[in-house]
Amino acid sequence: MSECEHNCCQHPINIHGVFPQLALVAGHIPRTETGVGALMPWADRLWLITYPSSGARSGAGTGLFTLDGDMRLTKHPASVVGTYANRIIHSATNQLIMGPHLIDIEGNVRTVEPLVPYRLTATATHLEEPENKVYFLTMEALLFEVDLRTLEARQLFDLRQELGLQHVRHLHFKDACTGQGRLVVANNTYTEVDALGRPSQGRLAEWDGREWRIIETCQFNAVTASASEIGPGVLAMGADNASAILRVCLAGKWDKYRLPKATHTQDHSWTTEWPRIREIESERWLMDCAGMFYELPAMQYGGKVWGIRPVSTHLRIIGDFCSWRGLLVLAGNQTTPIGDSNPFVGQPQAGLWFGKSDDLWGFGKPQGWGGPWWEAEVKAGRPSDPFLMTGFEHKVLHLRHNAAEKVAFTVEVDFLGNGTWCVYDKIKVGKRGYGYHVFPTGFSAHWVRITPNASCMASAQFMYT
Repeated sequence: MSECEHNCCQHPINIHGVFPQLALVAGHIPRTETGVGALMPWADRLWLITYPSSGARSGAGTGLFTLDGDMRLTKHPASVVGTYANRIIHSATNQLIMGPHLIDIEGNVRTVEPLVPYRLTATATHLEEPENKVYFLTMEALLFEVDLRTLEARQLFDLRQELGLQHVRHLHFKDACTGQGRLVVANNTYTEVDALGRPSQGRLAEWDGREWRIIETCQFNAVTASASEIGPGVLAMGADNASAILRVCLAGKWDKYRLPKATHTQDHSWTTEWPRIREIESERWLMDCAGMFYELPAMQYGGKVWGIRPVSTHLRIIGDFCSWRGLLVLAGNQTTPIGDSNPFVGQPQAGLWFGKSDDLWGFGKPQGWGGPWWEAEVKAGRPSDPFLMTGFEHKVLHLRHNAAEKVAFTVEVDFLGNGTWCVYDKIKVGKRGYGYHVFPTGFSAHWVRITPNASCMASAQFMYT
């Protein structure tokens, strides 16, 4: 065979942003998964950590890896096997925290040995000693405090007890952050119990250093805080039967917004994986929520979040994403035969996608469904939560209620995006009836909300295509 005249065999193969030689493959026995749980540019490399489903019991081939500028993937000698998806930069000690590992700016790695057996899902800044300590949250609801200088770990809470979750069989705490003077945690447990409208197993909760407070009892997947003066809020992302949910905490007050879902494949707590809110370029934030990417403004004015815009839909499982060497990198979890639950899958595999942030607009066109109510008890004269309306071409509103009389639903829109509401129309629906409204093609406003003139059980769902 003659040598390739372009010498292409010495260069990495790149297929639309995928480099097959960078695939992360786990062992055959037992067959589990090898999702990429966290990415971070640090110490002149891209650091990444992969996870099996059940900690060290089933993780051959997973661990801590680095990728250099020549696209060479290396498993770090300090790597340990575990289910980890946490990452944060601790600026006071100049360390990247990823899994149970502490990585300095020279790339030296230390490991917090007491935390190795736990499924670590988040690390957050300490409320009282931020210079020396952080919090670690486990998927099973344990909250630890770790001294980054001595590596001493101390359990602070079992959040089953603190948040009324003793009855939940499979807890799935996914994220935590510190902001607005509080530690915020998210549990995304959602099963058939939640889908059928029984007491919810999910939680969004906060701790001010003295007591715990439950903010909402439904599935929450991600929480993110920014220390920037232009955007000092805490953002929390979740979902219920009605729609995806965005909660925003500014000046100590939580507001609630609703967003469409682009897929139902991520409803269950085990299939949401790791929706994220990340800064991908300077002051440019991206949110991956319910199968849709959103452009998220870094700033909040007047206590409001303005200008959320859908970018694209997708069916990828994206464990994390970040910018590295001018590229947007999406982590993956491509093939998962956990316990041979899928007999058509062999080895667990994951990979990375490299591209530009602008490439995301070439993914699926924004479309989805959802609304403020799903078989909900609504009160006369009380407006619904705001539901996102901008960025979709075709829109239909479906309404249903169980009242023994005609109900008029007032539809209001906020086209400025700052909480200024204008009446769009009133839609009358007959007793125990159903009605719908088709909006003009291209009609848009930032937010829409609905107010009934009678108390009843009602559903209000928008279909965006």
